[in-house]
Amino acid sequence: MSYHIHVCDDEPHIVLAVSLKFTKAGFQVTSDNNGQSAWESILANPPQLVVTDLQMPRLDGLGLIKNMRSHPDLKDIPVILLTAKGYELDEDQLRTECGVQQILCKPFSPRELVATANSLLAVAVAQ
Repeated sequence: MSYHIHVCDDEPHIVLAVSLKFTKAGFQVTSDNNGQSAWESILANPPQLVVTDLQMPRLDGLGLIKNMRSHPDLKDIPVILLTAKGYELDEDQLRTECGVQQILCKPFSPRELVATANSLLAVAVAQ
């Protein structure tokens, strides 16, 4: 089965690199460059995993995650949060209050991202 991953980041080179890495790993990938467009895409075609940047125009990553967590059909989709501000974040608070499963700081290893995605999808499928 090919899992659907939605990638959202306002930096085109990150969207391209992440999308290519996931596609090469056998995933179906959709993407957006802002949180509002991602929210609309996720509502229309729910993925099995969301990878989103923290800081984006129109709707930031936390706003996107909060929208997902408040929607009955989307609340259990695992999320990987990408950020350049890792040192400023309270990871425990993000996990408990926002339901973020994993936080990766930029720059991140594409190999680590794919491994994290595989791990989260395995847990989600098992539930």
